[in-house]
Amino acid sequence: MQKRLFLLFLILSMILLSCKNDNKQTGSDYNILNHATANKPVSGETNGIPTIDFTETEYNFGVVIMGEKVAHSFVFKNNGTGNLVISSVKASCGCTVPKWPKEPIKPGETGTIELVFDSANRMGKQTKSATVYSNTSPNTNELLIRCDVVQ
Repeated sequence: MQKRLFLLFLILSMILLSCKNDNKQTGSDYNILNHATANKPVSGETNGIPTIDFTETEYNFGVVIMGEKVAHSFVFKNNGTGNLVISSVKASCGCTVPKWPKEPIKPGETGTIELVFDSANRMGKQTKSATVYSNTSPNTNELLIRCDVVQ
């Protein structure tokens, strides 16, 4: 019985290894494939250079009552010559939730990034940031929101 299980295990292992090796590309085929795709634009990009120009990068809500959710939309424009792609927006804390366009922004078009701040369990002066990651140079931009949370 143990010999049969061992043989079965051995055969299955060999099958799995042979399937895994069939998908690997080696030698010149691999280099040709990588070279052919290396200079192609990422999905949504064009050959031009995008820019991201915000009308403002900081917003102050003023006084906010604890527990209140407040939101602000930061407007930006792509003044470049290529499609602008925002890959992600990371907030500095879980109390701030970003929303951004997932589709490319064409040259000359505008878009918005919304930051929603939840003031629950927060007190006093608050400053929160969000880092915008995009295909621009530099590839990061920082947005700030401020407020004074009272009861």
